[in-house]
Amino acid sequence: MRKRILPVVVSGVMVAGLLAGCGSSSSGSSSASSAASSSSKAAASSSEAATTSTSAATASTSGSEEEYKTDKDYNVDVILKTTSSEYWKYVEAGAKSYNTDYPNVKVDVKGATSETAYDEQQNMIETDLNAGTYDGFVIAPLQADLAATLIKGQTAPIVAVDTNIEAPEVLSFVGTSNEDAAKMGGEAAVKAAKEAGWDKIQAICISGVQGDGTATARLTGYQEGIDGAGGEFLKDEIQYADAVADKAVNCMEAIIQNHPEGIAIICANNDDMAMAAARAAAGNDAYKNTVFIGFDGIQSACNAILNGEETMSVAQEAYAMGRKSVEAVVKALDGNTLDKFINSGCEVIDKSNAQQRLDQLKSYVG
Repeated sequence: MRKRILPVVVSGVMVAGLLAGCGSSSSGSSSASSAASSSSKAAASSSEAATTSTSAATASTSGSEEEYKTDKDYNVDVILKTTSSEYWKYVEAGAKSYNTDYPNVKVDVKGATSETAYDEQQNMIETDLNAGTYDGFVIAPLQADLAATLIKGQTAPIVAVDTNIEAPEVLSFVGTSNEDAAKMGGEAAVKAAKEAGWDKIQAICISGVQGDGTATARLTGYQEGIDGAGGEFLKDEIQYADAVADKAVNCMEAIIQNHPEGIAIICANNDDMAMAAARAAAGNDAYKNTVFIGFDGIQSACNAILNGEETMSVAQEAYAMGRKSVEAVVKALDGNTLDKFINSGCEVIDKSNAQQRLDQLKSYVG
């Protein structure tokens, strides 16, 4: 049941740390050199493709996709939502890999202790923007509206990763179209539920942080995919678990209490919550054929899918997000115009391709 969204180009194999993939989405300031001037112009352009590389750039990496590199020295700051979860470790590894391959581009990666540590990330952003030591920035905002306020007036190149920041200072968004990806997952979940023997295909979502842009996009996508494929997304019964497993267990227990007859599909905002929900329902005959679908496609999810503990996952290419976001900042610093959306890829993972996915992830972080 391997499916891909195809916006422009899809590559079935990840090579040299670069992943092609799926989706389309909306929209990402530096030294006072001519690069800053070009970067400002890029912010105003909503659809232009990247311009021809400057003389500082050459093609690199083995594989079908060219990667941008420079002979100039830059310091790039990467501020993630957190560095404490497996998914964000892949984003971190991807960002650092650019520095490994191109040592002249220094990459500093940091993140909050959790996805609800808003003040902590705010302090990081404020401190680093005013430090005067970085040429460009990659930001994965916990609160996109707040981040837009914090970066207002910045002239160094800024690229958003994973979650977009609607601000003119942001030159590009690197990530997944969460809505399109979740829609793809919802459609696959309905198909799996039918194959599992469910006649009444209803779905309840265990979401992340209420009001978070990424969580909202995934909710919308799940609903579109499930309803469009003939299921019923119970939008009045959405559970919010702040993107953590412990709260997802509580949510699942509440679902079981409200639906002792079982539910065909439980869709979750990430894999940690999907696996926790599946564990909470384990041993309950009414839920033995429930489809548990998560999001991210992390190693633990692949193992859970292979072991029959989670049914499927919408896999984001987090490693590619990290690497492509740093690459985008470097391109902007060299005076190139960026695409407003840079697709990092996604696919549905189930038992048919979970082992392949697991092997790929292990090659990144072990």
